[in-house]
Amino acid sequence: MQIHQTHLVTAETKILQSSLLQRDVTLSIFYPAKELFTGKMDLLLINDGQDLAIMNFENILSAFYQNHSIPPIFCVGISCGDDRKNEYGTAHILDFKGRGTKAALYQKFIFTELLPFIYKNYHTISFAEKSFCGFSLGGLSALDTVWNHPTEFKNVGVFSGSLWWRSVSQHHAKFDEDKDRIMHNRIRNGNYYPWLKFFFETGTMDETADRNKNGIIDSIDDTVSLIDELVKKGYNRDKDIFYLELKDGKHDVPTWGKAFPEFLKWGWKI
Repeated sequence: MQIHQTHLVTAETKILQSSLLQRDVTLSIFYPAKELFTGKMDLLLINDGQDLAIMNFENILSAFYQNHSIPPIFCVGISCGDDRKNEYGTAHILDFKGRGTKAALYQKFIFTELLPFIYKNYHTISFAEKSFCGFSLGGLSALDTVWNHPTEFKNVGVFSGSLWWRSVSQHHAKFDEDKDRIMHNRIRNGNYYPWLKFFFETGTMDETADRNKNGIIDSIDDTVSLIDELVKKGYNRDKDIFYLELKDGKHDVPTWGKAFPEFLKWGWKI
């Protein structure tokens, strides 16, 4: 275990031996100095936790705490494994290449191994609400996990989400983006959970692909159309959903590092 402590944030690295995933899961854990909080705080789970060090996540939190801009949050970055494309898919629904075979197992890991590990190792911590976020395919996984377990969560953050995840190849003659994007269908066929809030980020340089030739890159198209599905489901576009489109933003950690403070302000601003 590695520990780094400032006067505002303690950062720890711990290893969870997962029997479900059959691998060691590296956890990057960030929690505020004791004098910053009393009682309960929120828990934020973050897929692709290995990216947090690159974006200087500890400094992002410290700046907010220094300015008293957000309340204390207990953050847990979950590093991906070698089989990321199977763990981070949509549970019980494979994409057209058969990826996502461990997505349901990964979501089970969250509730039966990760959360008990956190409660056991930080027994003095009590959580008021739980939220989940992630980057790219990790964003898809976070959204799918929250949507499948709505009573467990409050906020979900999706940064450059792989919302193109589809059951039919876009090159197949029968491909229909309105019917074959898996997460869009899951929202469309799901229920309305009025307490859930959604944050989406895309960059104008996330990619160059434009499969429907409408002049808008796919990552933006897929995100905006998923937001439309949420609105049809009953969510308020202004109160329940925040969409951040970064000019010149790319599909990379520096861009997500720029967007993360906006996510924290949106979800936890005092």
